[in-house]
Amino acid sequence: MDKNDLPLTFLGKKLEFPPVELANDDGLLAVGGDLSPERLLLAYKNGVFPWFNEDALILWWSPDPRMVLFPKEIKISKSMRKILRENTFSLTQNTCFDQVLDHCAKVERKGQDGTWITPEMNKAYKELFHRGLAKSFEVWEEGQLVGGLYGVDLGHVFCGESMFSLKPNASKFAFIKLARLCLEQNYRLIDCQVYTEHLASLGATPIPRSRFIQILKS
Repeated sequence: MDKNDLPLTFLGKKLEFPPVELANDDGLLAVGGDLSPERLLLAYKNGVFPWFNEDALILWWSPDPRMVLFPKEIKISKSMRKILRENTFSLTQNTCFDQVLDHCAKVERKGQDGTWITPEMNKAYKELFHRGLAKSFEVWEEGQLVGGLYGVDLGHVFCGESMFSLKPNASKFAFIKLARLCLEQNYRLIDCQVYTEHLASLGATPIPRSRFIQILKS
């Protein structure tokens, strides 16, 4: 039987997810449940993440292949090297998580109508931050917040969630700085979830989900 013909798992109150191998060809694994910190942390530890539209059921995904960046493989263009040398931007960590998240929710993205960072998601990740499980990286120019990213930190894998730029190259700057920090601290990889040309240009690459889960569990 084709995996796409199998019924989706509907989650209840019990904190559990089906095996990721049961995800359909698009990576959809389960529906429902909640966005409690406990469930979110369980999801990320098992290679699962939420992604859904407002006023819809919570959808849980585990795509195969998985887009990741191995920190040592970060690609830095000549133009970005110049920006890094000239200190065009400065970087802080965890100084204004709420603002970064709010900007990620509001920024317009090519090919997207609206945002997947619903009010429910917004509240959930802010709670993760207050519990020390999520982090933000902020990019500044002349005292103004111009870019950044946030994600869930598992200690050996950083699960990137979203980034934004109000000035050209600001999110690239944040991502490069994140990769360098992860390399220094011996993180195995940065989870980028799904393929985009932007991430590929920075060195991210798709790997089999099975390999991703193996690294995640190591």
